[in-house]
Amino acid sequence: MRLLVRNMSRKTTQEELQDLFESFGAVQSCVLVHDEKTGQSKGFGFVDMPKAGDAKAAMHHLNGYELAGEYIRVKKAKPTAPKQESAPADEEE
Repeated sequence: MRLLVRNMSRKTTQEELQDLFESFGAVQSCVLVHDEKTGQSKGFGFVDMPKAGDAKAAMHHLNGYELAGEYIRVKKAKPTAPKQESAPADEEE
């Protein structure tokens, strides 16, 4: 299950986030989103946990948890729609 973690301190590291969620079970991946220009954290990220029960427990216990001076928000991430290629415009004859 993929979780969205928001309202994080921009000083929080990926390792800190992963360690926090690993206390509830295995973490398949953990990614902080960074600004392309500055390289700084945007204050949110995603955590993938293979077992839905572990992810639900983490979501329940960590939503509102204080991490690095900020109260993080954790919820199930919405699936993203695949990007569609633009269809060529029909030419009129």
